[in-house]
Amino acid sequence: MTKTQSLVALIVCIATILLAVLDMNIVSAATVPIARDLDPAHGVDKIPWLISAFALASAAALPLYGKLCDSLGAKKVFVGAVASFLLGSALCGAAQSMTELIAARALQGLGGGGLMSVTLVVLAQLSTPGGKGGGKASGVGGIVAGTAMAVGPWIGGTLADHANWRWIFYINLPLGIAALIGALLVLKLPVSPARHRIDYLGAALAAAFTSSLLLATSWGGKQYAWASPEIIGLLVACVLSLALFLRRQTTAAEPVLPLSMFKVPQLRYGFAIQGLLGAAMMGALVYVMIYLQEVRGIEPAAAGLYLIPMAIGMTAVGLGASRLAARGWRTKSFTVTGTVTAALGLALLATLSTTTSLWLIRAALLVMGCGFGLLMGQLIPYVQNAAPAHQLGIATTSIRFFQTLGNALGAAVFGTLLSRVYEAKVPGGSTSALIHLTGAARDSAVHGFVTAMDVVFMVAAGVMAVAAVLAVRLPADTEPEPTPAGSEPVSA
Repeated sequence: MTKTQSLVALIVCIATILLAVLDMNIVSAATVPIARDLDPAHGVDKIPWLISAFALASAAALPLYGKLCDSLGAKKVFVGAVASFLLGSALCGAAQSMTELIAARALQGLGGGGLMSVTLVVLAQLSTPGGKGGGKASGVGGIVAGTAMAVGPWIGGTLADHANWRWIFYINLPLGIAALIGALLVLKLPVSPARHRIDYLGAALAAAFTSSLLLATSWGGKQYAWASPEIIGLLVACVLSLALFLRRQTTAAEPVLPLSMFKVPQLRYGFAIQGLLGAAMMGALVYVMIYLQEVRGIEPAAAGLYLIPMAIGMTAVGLGASRLAARGWRTKSFTVTGTVTAALGLALLATLSTTTSLWLIRAALLVMGCGFGLLMGQLIPYVQNAAPAHQLGIATTSIRFFQTLGNALGAAVFGTLLSRVYEAKVPGGSTSALIHLTGAARDSAVHGFVTAMDVVFMVAAGVMAVAAVLAVRLPADTEPEPTPAGSEPVSA
């Protein structure tokens, strides 16, 4: 590829990452207007499915995407993922019922999971023919992803307030089509000439495990009690499918998630830290928004603006990290510093009260953003460089897979913790009824709610402290293992 082609390809990759992360967050601020428009009578009851459909499809497809990249080449998989995402976006915008919208969101999620993960594989392969050394490009992708995650709710709230909600989906089309055309015209990526077998059974078991886990953690304690037959059934299915998946990975000729990867300490610790990062980041984004809206009475679109300091911190520190890396800083230094800084930002949020200065909240989010900015662009290239060249796709999608699981478990654990602490402080109370209270009853409930949220943020800070301990154990950066004989890539 020429320098011009490489630049165009980089822009295409940044655009697709932006699309993927924005779409995961932009809908969250507009779910109620969407539900009321499509189904005024029962639409709100279907909101959990609207949110879950994208996440379920995206997470379930991740293990398969990695193997397909290593087998068919990243370009073909990338083009397929973008096309699926665009088709799903068009169908979402044209949906005439909640059922149609949920189905279209699932299709969009299948492509969305590939947009983020496969794009990171493409970024790595753009750097060198062997697909390694993509730290700088992947770092930029991580910064863009984190920034989009922070500003997505504000964009969604603004579109819902000042335009038709369908534009949340239609806005994807021009940028996505441009990215698709650019990929078809300029991308030339390596493809292994060796024939590979796809472990579809393993991918199906991974999808079953992921789906049952996400549904159980999303519904447990909310739509259904944790001891209900529905949640118990999902947890049993989760354990059973995980056991069958692990057994399959030990017997399949070419597993979708080779267990041998966990013998590599860089991969093992990288996956774990990324999962903890996903859990803590989910808690930060979701519960800061809840605090601002429920306790301080700030409108959704205005509340989204409070995440801008976090986005600024992530972007500024992420860009500065590349200069520090050029001066000799290693991944371990960035990761230790980032986890400690993020833990400090979360600990600051654990001091919130009903009268805390809003500028203190912005400052805490800025500190937290600086910590996340040091992490977002480091762990993915670190894992890519440690993985064998013929498993680049699997390693890249695996770290995204563990982040997704961290998001799900974090949301479930923090949600349950919030409810339990609140009920202990306000006996017989429910967080769902907070909005309907007035007078002294509301003052008491708000005080209990803030106390519960402080516990949530402190636990999230503890999660990042655990990540910091793991970061201290990270091995030094190493050169990747060579591609096995007979698997030399060819350009496609």
